[in-house]
Amino acid sequence: MDLGQLAKLARGLINAFAMLGVIAYGAAALVTVADIIGRRFGLPVEGVVDLVQLFVVTGAWLVLPFAFLTAAHVSVDFVLDLLPHAFVVPLKILGTVLSLGLLGLMLQQGYTTFLTRTMFGDTSQQLGIPIAWYWYPLLVGMTVSLLAVLLELGASLKQERQS
Repeated sequence: MDLGQLAKLARGLINAFAMLGVIAYGAAALVTVADIIGRRFGLPVEGVVDLVQLFVVTGAWLVLPFAFLTAAHVSVDFVLDLLPHAFVVPLKILGTVLSLGLLGLMLQQGYTTFLTRTMFGDTSQQLGIPIAWYWYPLLVGMTVSLLAVLLELGASLKQERQS
């Protein structure tokens, strides 16, 4: 498998995670609506807070790599547009290195916290969902975000070479 095929596979994985994230957001909305309607009939959704929190956290972390891949996150492109072309590529590389460093640090700290929280067997308050389930999307999303940052840099550098 060559590098191009590997990148295509990675992009497909990132897109799949983004779709799962959007589905998780939809599930949070459906649970919320079901709870509101159910309360009218005396049938609230048990553990609605636990479920909505789990779905929203999952959605946020699984969609994050897509934001990095598509450069849809906050950036300051107008500054790059004002700079001479010779500075653009080094600044993009510097931004990537800083992003990778920050994401790596966040992943390391997240993993350390995950180990601590799961060591104590913490669970959610209403349904007793293992707290690890709230951390898995964070760890996966952060790991895949590292890959997405590298893929975006590659696409950006390729675009710079063509222009």
